[in-house]
Amino acid sequence: MPRTSTRFSNNASPEKKLRAQIQSWLILIVIIALIALGIYFLRSRSGTREIDATLLPCTASQEVTPFGENILYYDNSSLQCISPTGSSLWSLPVGANAHFSASDSNIVVWSGARLFIVNKSGTPTYNENQIAEVQFARISDKYCAAVVGEDTAPTLVIRALDGTSIDEESEAYNGLMLIDCGFYGEADQYLWTLAMDIYGTAINTILNTFQVGKMNTGIVSLGEFLAYKVIFENNQLRVFTTQQMYSYDYKGVQNLSDTRLVYGWYYLDSYIPERGSAYILLAPNALATGSQDMRELRVLYDSVDRRYTLPKACIGAAIQGKNLYALASDYLYRADVDKQSFYGYKLPLNDNSLVTSFYGLTTGGKAIVACGSSVYSITLPK
Repeated sequence: MPRTSTRFSNNASPEKKLRAQIQSWLILIVIIALIALGIYFLRSRSGTREIDATLLPCTASQEVTPFGENILYYDNSSLQCISPTGSSLWSLPVGANAHFSASDSNIVVWSGARLFIVNKSGTPTYNENQIAEVQFARISDKYCAAVVGEDTAPTLVIRALDGTSIDEESEAYNGLMLIDCGFYGEADQYLWTLAMDIYGTAINTILNTFQVGKMNTGIVSLGEFLAYKVIFENNQLRVFTTQQMYSYDYKGVQNLSDTRLVYGWYYLDSYIPERGSAYILLAPNALATGSQDMRELRVLYDSVDRRYTLPKACIGAAIQGKNLYALASDYLYRADVDKQSFYGYKLPLNDNSLVTSFYGLTTGGKAIVACGSSVYSITLPK
């Protein structure tokens, strides 16, 4: 029987060759994309992505404070303003033994009885001696409040930014120690104060609310638990004590249905949008008492109460937008507030320096930290 053979042609049609090439390219593109995605994921989880750090011309002992996009510090004779890259923007001589407080756009400085109101360009809009030594002062976009006089016989003086006297109150604080104050409302037309009655049988913290230049709108006894922080968000005053977070309207009327137990936690930071509710960041009380071993964070938002476990012990934390940042001695961690996974970034500091203090965030996305006596500006990852 004759042998037969079958031949297969190597000359495929051009259409088949083109389809084969396209399939090969698609497979190669998918493989490259998977490799890139894997590298991105591994780098994200292992914290190898790089961030920038800039050494600043100030020291940790100089009251370093974020100021909008820039940084303020006091060098024992002048108030200095620098950019996040360390460039000098302005310098204002204010004398010895001065202190200051800042909003995002204005600064108030006091030394003895002297009070300065300073705009963001470093120009004083007011510079006068007060009726007595200034205990402390606070400033907003429209007004300045200064507490002057004796500890338990203080006078609250309210001025416009050009120094014009708006209001003065002393009777409400007779026998009390004023511990803080701040402006609130869409046009800063209201003022809250916290005062402590130290002569009663039990310590009592008192919240007063005022309409600037008009009248006292409310007074609330907060009881024996120390009140230490007040913020205004979503048309509510949130008052933090060592036991509870209370909510009040602008006249000081309590919203009894909006009280949170915060025992064991300490207010750390908040992000307050122009509209809607704030994200409020809490840390364990140990941080407020000097411990630098922070391993948990807590965020309050509307009815949401979320806990976060940090990858390692951290020194400080802050919130900006929906980004949660925490600083360890050698790493910066970031998490989305709606998620609970942190991504780590190795800090590129000189000579393997370790972070020892955290001063806060600028509005331009920089974290300001100290490593011993040195101060750095660190670019935040997004």
